[in-house]
Amino acid sequence: MPGTVPGMTEPQWIARLMLARLSIRDIVLIDRLDIDFAGGLAVLTGETGAGKSILLDALGLAIGARADSALVRHGAAGATVTAEFAAADGHPARALLADQAFAADGNLLLRRQLGADGRSRAFVNDQPVSVQVMKQLGSALVEIHGQHDDRALVDAGTHRTLLDAFGALEDDAAQVDTLWQARRAAQDAADSHRADVERAKRESDWLRHAVDELDKLSPQAGEETTLASRRTIMMQSEKVAEDLRDAHEVIAGANSSVPAFAGVIRRLERRAAQAPTLVEPAVKALDAALTALEETRGHLEQALRTADFDPAELERNEERLFALRAAGRKYNVPVDELAALARKYNGDIALIDAGEERLKALDAAAAKAEADYRAAAGALSKARAKAATALDKAVNGELKPLKLERANFSTEISSDPAAGGPNGIDRVEFWVQTNPGTKPGPLMKIASGGELARFLLALKVVLADRGSAPTLVFDEIDTGVGGAVADAIGVRLARLASGVQVLAVTHAPQVAARADRHYVISKDALEKGKRVATRVNEVAEERRREEIARMLAGAEITNEARAAAERLIKAAG
Repeated sequence: MPGTVPGMTEPQWIARLMLARLSIRDIVLIDRLDIDFAGGLAVLTGETGAGKSILLDALGLAIGARADSALVRHGAAGATVTAEFAAADGHPARALLADQAFAADGNLLLRRQLGADGRSRAFVNDQPVSVQVMKQLGSALVEIHGQHDDRALVDAGTHRTLLDAFGALEDDAAQVDTLWQARRAAQDAADSHRADVERAKRESDWLRHAVDELDKLSPQAGEETTLASRRTIMMQSEKVAEDLRDAHEVIAGANSSVPAFAGVIRRLERRAAQAPTLVEPAVKALDAALTALEETRGHLEQALRTADFDPAELERNEERLFALRAAGRKYNVPVDELAALARKYNGDIALIDAGEERLKALDAAAAKAEADYRAAAGALSKARAKAATALDKAVNGELKPLKLERANFSTEISSDPAAGGPNGIDRVEFWVQTNPGTKPGPLMKIASGGELARFLLALKVVLADRGSAPTLVFDEIDTGVGGAVADAIGVRLARLASGVQVLAVTHAPQVAARADRHYVISKDALEKGKRVATRVNEVAEERRREEIARMLAGAEITNEARAAAERLIKAAG
């Protein structure tokens, strides 16, 4: 279980998101290693070449760093690194998980598998993800800083974010972002409507002519099909009408056999009583035939009525059909869509007539959105300038103990009120002047490796737990310094560790003496000296004092070194 930090109870630390365990399999000199971490300041020490950089490479792999097959232990088929992060429901990493539709409850497990062929696979909570997603998540969880690692400050946008965090301006910046999006949406709506109105104006005369023509034509949906069907019937009727009349004459004309059928049926019915078996079947058959003839007469008369049309109706039908089809060709739409086209053109005319008023309203809304954005961006810019002054003062106050007493830190803000964007009107960049009389410039270009690491430490101490990943790793930022400067670095690392988890790879006994947890990295000979493996052991009490004494004295540890180590530990409290 993670340990505690002085002044903080265990539940307080578990409420924060931090690295709880790092499990490494088959990375360079490490065959199998599991390290439990806790809150506060943890230091990793050991002789040069023991494998401290291997641990950081392994951690980097777990948080999305570029994979390199050279990291796979010789003879192994592949390597695996798993980083487990504990608790903290409200951390931005949880939001990243939710965006990827992953379960965001419980601890976070980031696992990276690397094959000897250089291919790698990434997993978050045992679900496969892209390396890019793992990298985004890893950057929200861990920052690694060293003399040659400038990733945290290479993007000037990060400087703006850190300044906003220091000045507690995150809500103001979020409001500016919201107003920028509203401004852009309002302007887009006005521009789109203006384009519609201008297009309609250009086509105004033609539109009005088309509307008049289509209104007079008054096309109806489905009218073409109805007219074409009626036209076909009328044209075919002329050909069959004569045959229909001849058939009707046979059935119902002067020479019709229907009366004769009726008379025969009556006579036979009078004889039915005398010989029913002979008469009744014939009467039934004759009666059915008479009924069929009557039905036939009815059908023929109906057909004749249908076929009977005014030739002028056919002419009117054809003229209407031809007019509709001509309009369809003219406006390049199917005839059945002429009615919808007429409604669209009427809408365009209405847009011309009423669009100017709506355009005025949209322009007014866009102007208000612009004014709201400018006001908020201007206020944010002023607040940033005020926060920058306080940040500069605070960071410069940390420099002297870090052997940067001749240096000066400044926050350069270039503002362009006429420009703007979702982050406001400011470009923020951290500048330094390393010595009086030298030209100040961007921190990333002016500061050397050691200076950069100490500037960053001062900045992180001032920011405390604002604008920072929950786990900070410092890789040998005390290289080249000693005595009071190394002690000042240790003091600041310990102070920083009261708000975030800090892991420090160090050669300075003054830094190691201030750790809450101390891990010693060493190499063990295996297989009768045929190979070596890196080991990590947490030390305390006597073993910790012995390691700090080694850091003070070197290969031969003297009693004087042990006494000095004891004094360092006691002085650190």
